[in-house]
Amino acid sequence: MAVFQQPPFNLLTILGPTASGKTRLAVALAGEMNGEIISADSRQVFRGMDIGSGKDLHEYGAIPCHLIDILDAGEEFSVFAFQRLFIEAFESITARGRLPLLCGGTGMYLDAALRGYRLVEVPEDPALRTELGTRSDAELAAMLRELRPEQHNSTDLADRQRTIRAIEIARHEQNRPTETEPFPPVRPLVIGIRWERSELRRRITERLRQRLDNGMIEEVQGLHNQGITWERLSYYGLEYRFVGAFLRGELTRNDLFQKLNSAIHDFAKRQETWFRRMEKNGVTIHWVDGAGDPLAEARRIVGERREW
Repeated sequence: MAVFQQPPFNLLTILGPTASGKTRLAVALAGEMNGEIISADSRQVFRGMDIGSGKDLHEYGAIPCHLIDILDAGEEFSVFAFQRLFIEAFESITARGRLPLLCGGTGMYLDAALRGYRLVEVPEDPALRTELGTRSDAELAAMLRELRPEQHNSTDLADRQRTIRAIEIARHEQNRPTETEPFPPVRPLVIGIRWERSELRRRITERLRQRLDNGMIEEVQGLHNQGITWERLSYYGLEYRFVGAFLRGELTRNDLFQKLNSAIHDFAKRQETWFRRMEKNGVTIHWVDGAGDPLAEARRIVGERREW
């Protein structure tokens, strides 16, 4: 009697730091493997935030993509919401007999999809928010670090409302341990793109120049003209924060480029730190050389796994 064997993987994941070429590799593999792409990016979900979030929509061609342009700019999005939508997309793609490819660099989102734990939505706590509203930014940062000694997501510390929400979530998790909920049978194969640090810095710098020349400043101004406050735009990350400061007259054009470029380089280092932490937590990442032939290397890795 033949024994049924499940395929060795049912989710292919492409990750890497910003400007590493993740989308291009994911699209190429999706085209060869009857795949559809699920974006793991905290900002590409928003319509109208194209250049600042690095959507690179032109690279997708005819490949279906999910979790891009699903919300209006100005709305909020969370890791909980991402995980729920990821599971829906994963199950839908799989049911059609196609291969889901998860592609992105937002560490928390990748973790939420790959590590097999179900997140629970944390309700707002008005009493706690009132109490925290009287605290200084420094006090809030200290509280969050005490609740989460491993805190590494500096974005939560760059915006007061994000810090308060992070404390709210940490308090909830501490006081009400959540029961494990069922998670889809995800069997991931994870491929990461790696570059020499100097070459990645060059790519980041060149990409930033292109984005500034191709309308990123005008995109941010347009979003503000639509009624999105500078504070809310700052919440969406580095590009929107620094371009907003430039548009308010707080930075010169040269300062905008230099400061934003440096901040993105630092962000890429934090992404790489997160990927190393993922590996320590049991996620096997098969690294390919971005400067070589990452598609050929990825094909080899996929082929080896399919032979298991």
